[in-house]
Amino acid sequence: MNTSLDTRLAAAIDARRDDLTALCADLIRIPTLNPPGRNYREICGYLAERLAKSGFKIDLVRAEGAPADSAKYPRWNIIARREGTRPGDCVHFNSHHDVVEVGHGWTVDPFGGEVKDGRVYGRGACDMKGGLAASIIAAEAFVETCPDFAGAVEISATADEESGGYGGVAYLAEKGWFDPSRVQHVIIPEPLNKDRICLGHRGVWWAEVETKGRIAHGSMPFLGDSAIRHMGAVLEEMEATLYPLLASKTTAMPVVPEGARQSTLNINSIHGGEAEQDEDYTGLPAPCVADRCRIVLDRRFLIEEDIAEVKAEVARMMERIKATRPNFDYEIRDLFEVQPTMTDPDAPVVTTVAQAIEKVLARAPEYVVSPGTYDQKHIDRIGKLKNCIAYGPGILDLAHQPDEWVGIDDMVDSAKVMALTLAELLAR
Repeated sequence: MNTSLDTRLAAAIDARRDDLTALCADLIRIPTLNPPGRNYREICGYLAERLAKSGFKIDLVRAEGAPADSAKYPRWNIIARREGTRPGDCVHFNSHHDVVEVGHGWTVDPFGGEVKDGRVYGRGACDMKGGLAASIIAAEAFVETCPDFAGAVEISATADEESGGYGGVAYLAEKGWFDPSRVQHVIIPEPLNKDRICLGHRGVWWAEVETKGRIAHGSMPFLGDSAIRHMGAVLEEMEATLYPLLASKTTAMPVVPEGARQSTLNINSIHGGEAEQDEDYTGLPAPCVADRCRIVLDRRFLIEEDIAEVKAEVARMMERIKATRPNFDYEIRDLFEVQPTMTDPDAPVVTTVAQAIEKVLARAPEYVVSPGTYDQKHIDRIGKLKNCIAYGPGILDLAHQPDEWVGIDDMVDSAKVMALTLAELLAR
């Protein structure tokens, strides 16, 4: 163990505290809203200019042809690489640069990057521009403190993680950027708390369930068939049978929070009848019986479950309703699915980050699994790279909330952990 190197790296991070805070605030002030995918090129350009000054080779990659990529909203990604002085492994920090909608209930400017009481506020502060900023500061401090390192350091900021990652990490993985021959260790600075190592995530199946009816005049509903009433029967059956079934399924995976250690189902949206009119429409709805009603299901499943059985549970429920309800007709459409994943706790990146956490925080890390998916799914399944974890500053419960924030001390400590990890893997 090279204690003097650890001390110098920690001091280099402390000296960059104000820079780290300002960097996080600057990133928040670029409103990379997804959907639709605003300002992706702007944030990549900002990062390119900064990282080029630290000697990183810059690649800007547009995910042409990926879902949601368009001339109006191109899906831009940045990969910055700094080569060492001799052969060795590559350590890659991957952050997504997109953020979700603002929503209501804010007491600060969601894109102001306001700094107060030891926190940086704004949409994306926690999820995950604080983690992106911490990884950049860690990498810059490391390459300056240890110029004679082996291998390479990579930093990426990628698109569309909040909507599946297909214009970001999935596209890059398909193009070979995460091939194990060029990248050996991946750390994704998602906000799982600075003393936790996230080994993976649950699986997800998104599906659209549609009930069908027959349109008629609203004054004579008996001449039609309401798809919304049929959907009401579906929702009732879900409450009676499906939700209790899912609550009985539990996992040995260390999923946080505790409630996510069982299978879960969220009804993401419901749409039925006449489409909503523009906000400036001042008329009344037309009197019609709804001939279509759709719900979108967000089903999270466990590593112990099989995806075929997950789908079959919903299909059997729909068939039970059909057997007892006259004129019941429906359709189930797959939207997308992701298998659960979990990295071996003995993997090199896990054990190295664990040692760094013990040095910086003077306590052993907690090993957790995320309730929702993140871009590890693409690095694992497409890139075939198993040596991947999520580790970063921020409190998971603050993600997507109003008045989202990230703690400055947490960013500093996480940056120290990242820098010591680089030292162990590339400079010892």
